[in-house]
Amino acid sequence: MSSDDVEKEVSVGSWTADHPLAPGLTTWPLDAPAAGWRTTQPLAPLTAKTPYMLYGWTKDNSWSASGISFSLADRDRLTPGKVRYDSISDDGDETTTTVSLAEFKAKACRSS
Repeated sequence: MSSDDVEKEVSVGSWTADHPLAPGLTTWPLDAPAAGWRTTQPLAPLTAKTPYMLYGWTKDNSWSASGISFSLADRDRLTPGKVRYDSISDDGDETTTTVSLAEFKAKACRSS
């Protein structure tokens, strides 16, 4: 990412967990508050041809999740129970994939 790209970044939504999260998988919908979460910045309307990034981290920045890039079209192709994420192979190749929540838990959330 170039420095020009960083200067153009804008936050279009923000959520905070009501309580510290335990280890494990946590999910929530982008467009509505979910139990255990509060919207600190309501999600702005997303627009076509704009790249977005979803990224999570701890308050003290001691831990963070891998971010996932998506477009409005990518988001619109998701259905309940599906997860979009970047899969990294053993040789370092990165592929964006969409799988069921069960497959995501089995593959992406396994302990290393």
